[in-house]
Amino acid sequence: MSSKAEAAETELAVKRYPIAYPASEYTFPRQAAIHDVRFDDAYIHIDLTDGRILSIPLWWIPTVYNAPAEDRLKFEINRSRTMILWDPDQGSINDELRLEDYLGPWRE
Repeated sequence: MSSKAEAAETELAVKRYPIAYPASEYTFPRQAAIHDVRFDDAYIHIDLTDGRILSIPLWWIPTVYNAPAEDRLKFEINRSRTMILWDPDQGSINDELRLEDYLGPWRE
């Protein structure tokens, strides 16, 4: 039997499901902006203006992880609301956290 004949005898069962909502009804965030920042013993939680919450393990950020809890709270959010900055003149942390580094695709 030739392959054309075999293909004609084989029918594909295709299931079709109704789509409840079109793509235009979904929310796709375009830009992340910081709304609020919170800490617990293990994570920094960053509330974004679009409703997402980004939780980053503190051990990923050694300067913040090894700093006293009260110094972690001595941060500022930059004007574009995309970075958390710690000023070494305000406490023991001299670092910055960019949202792009934790939300974007991993780069080498």
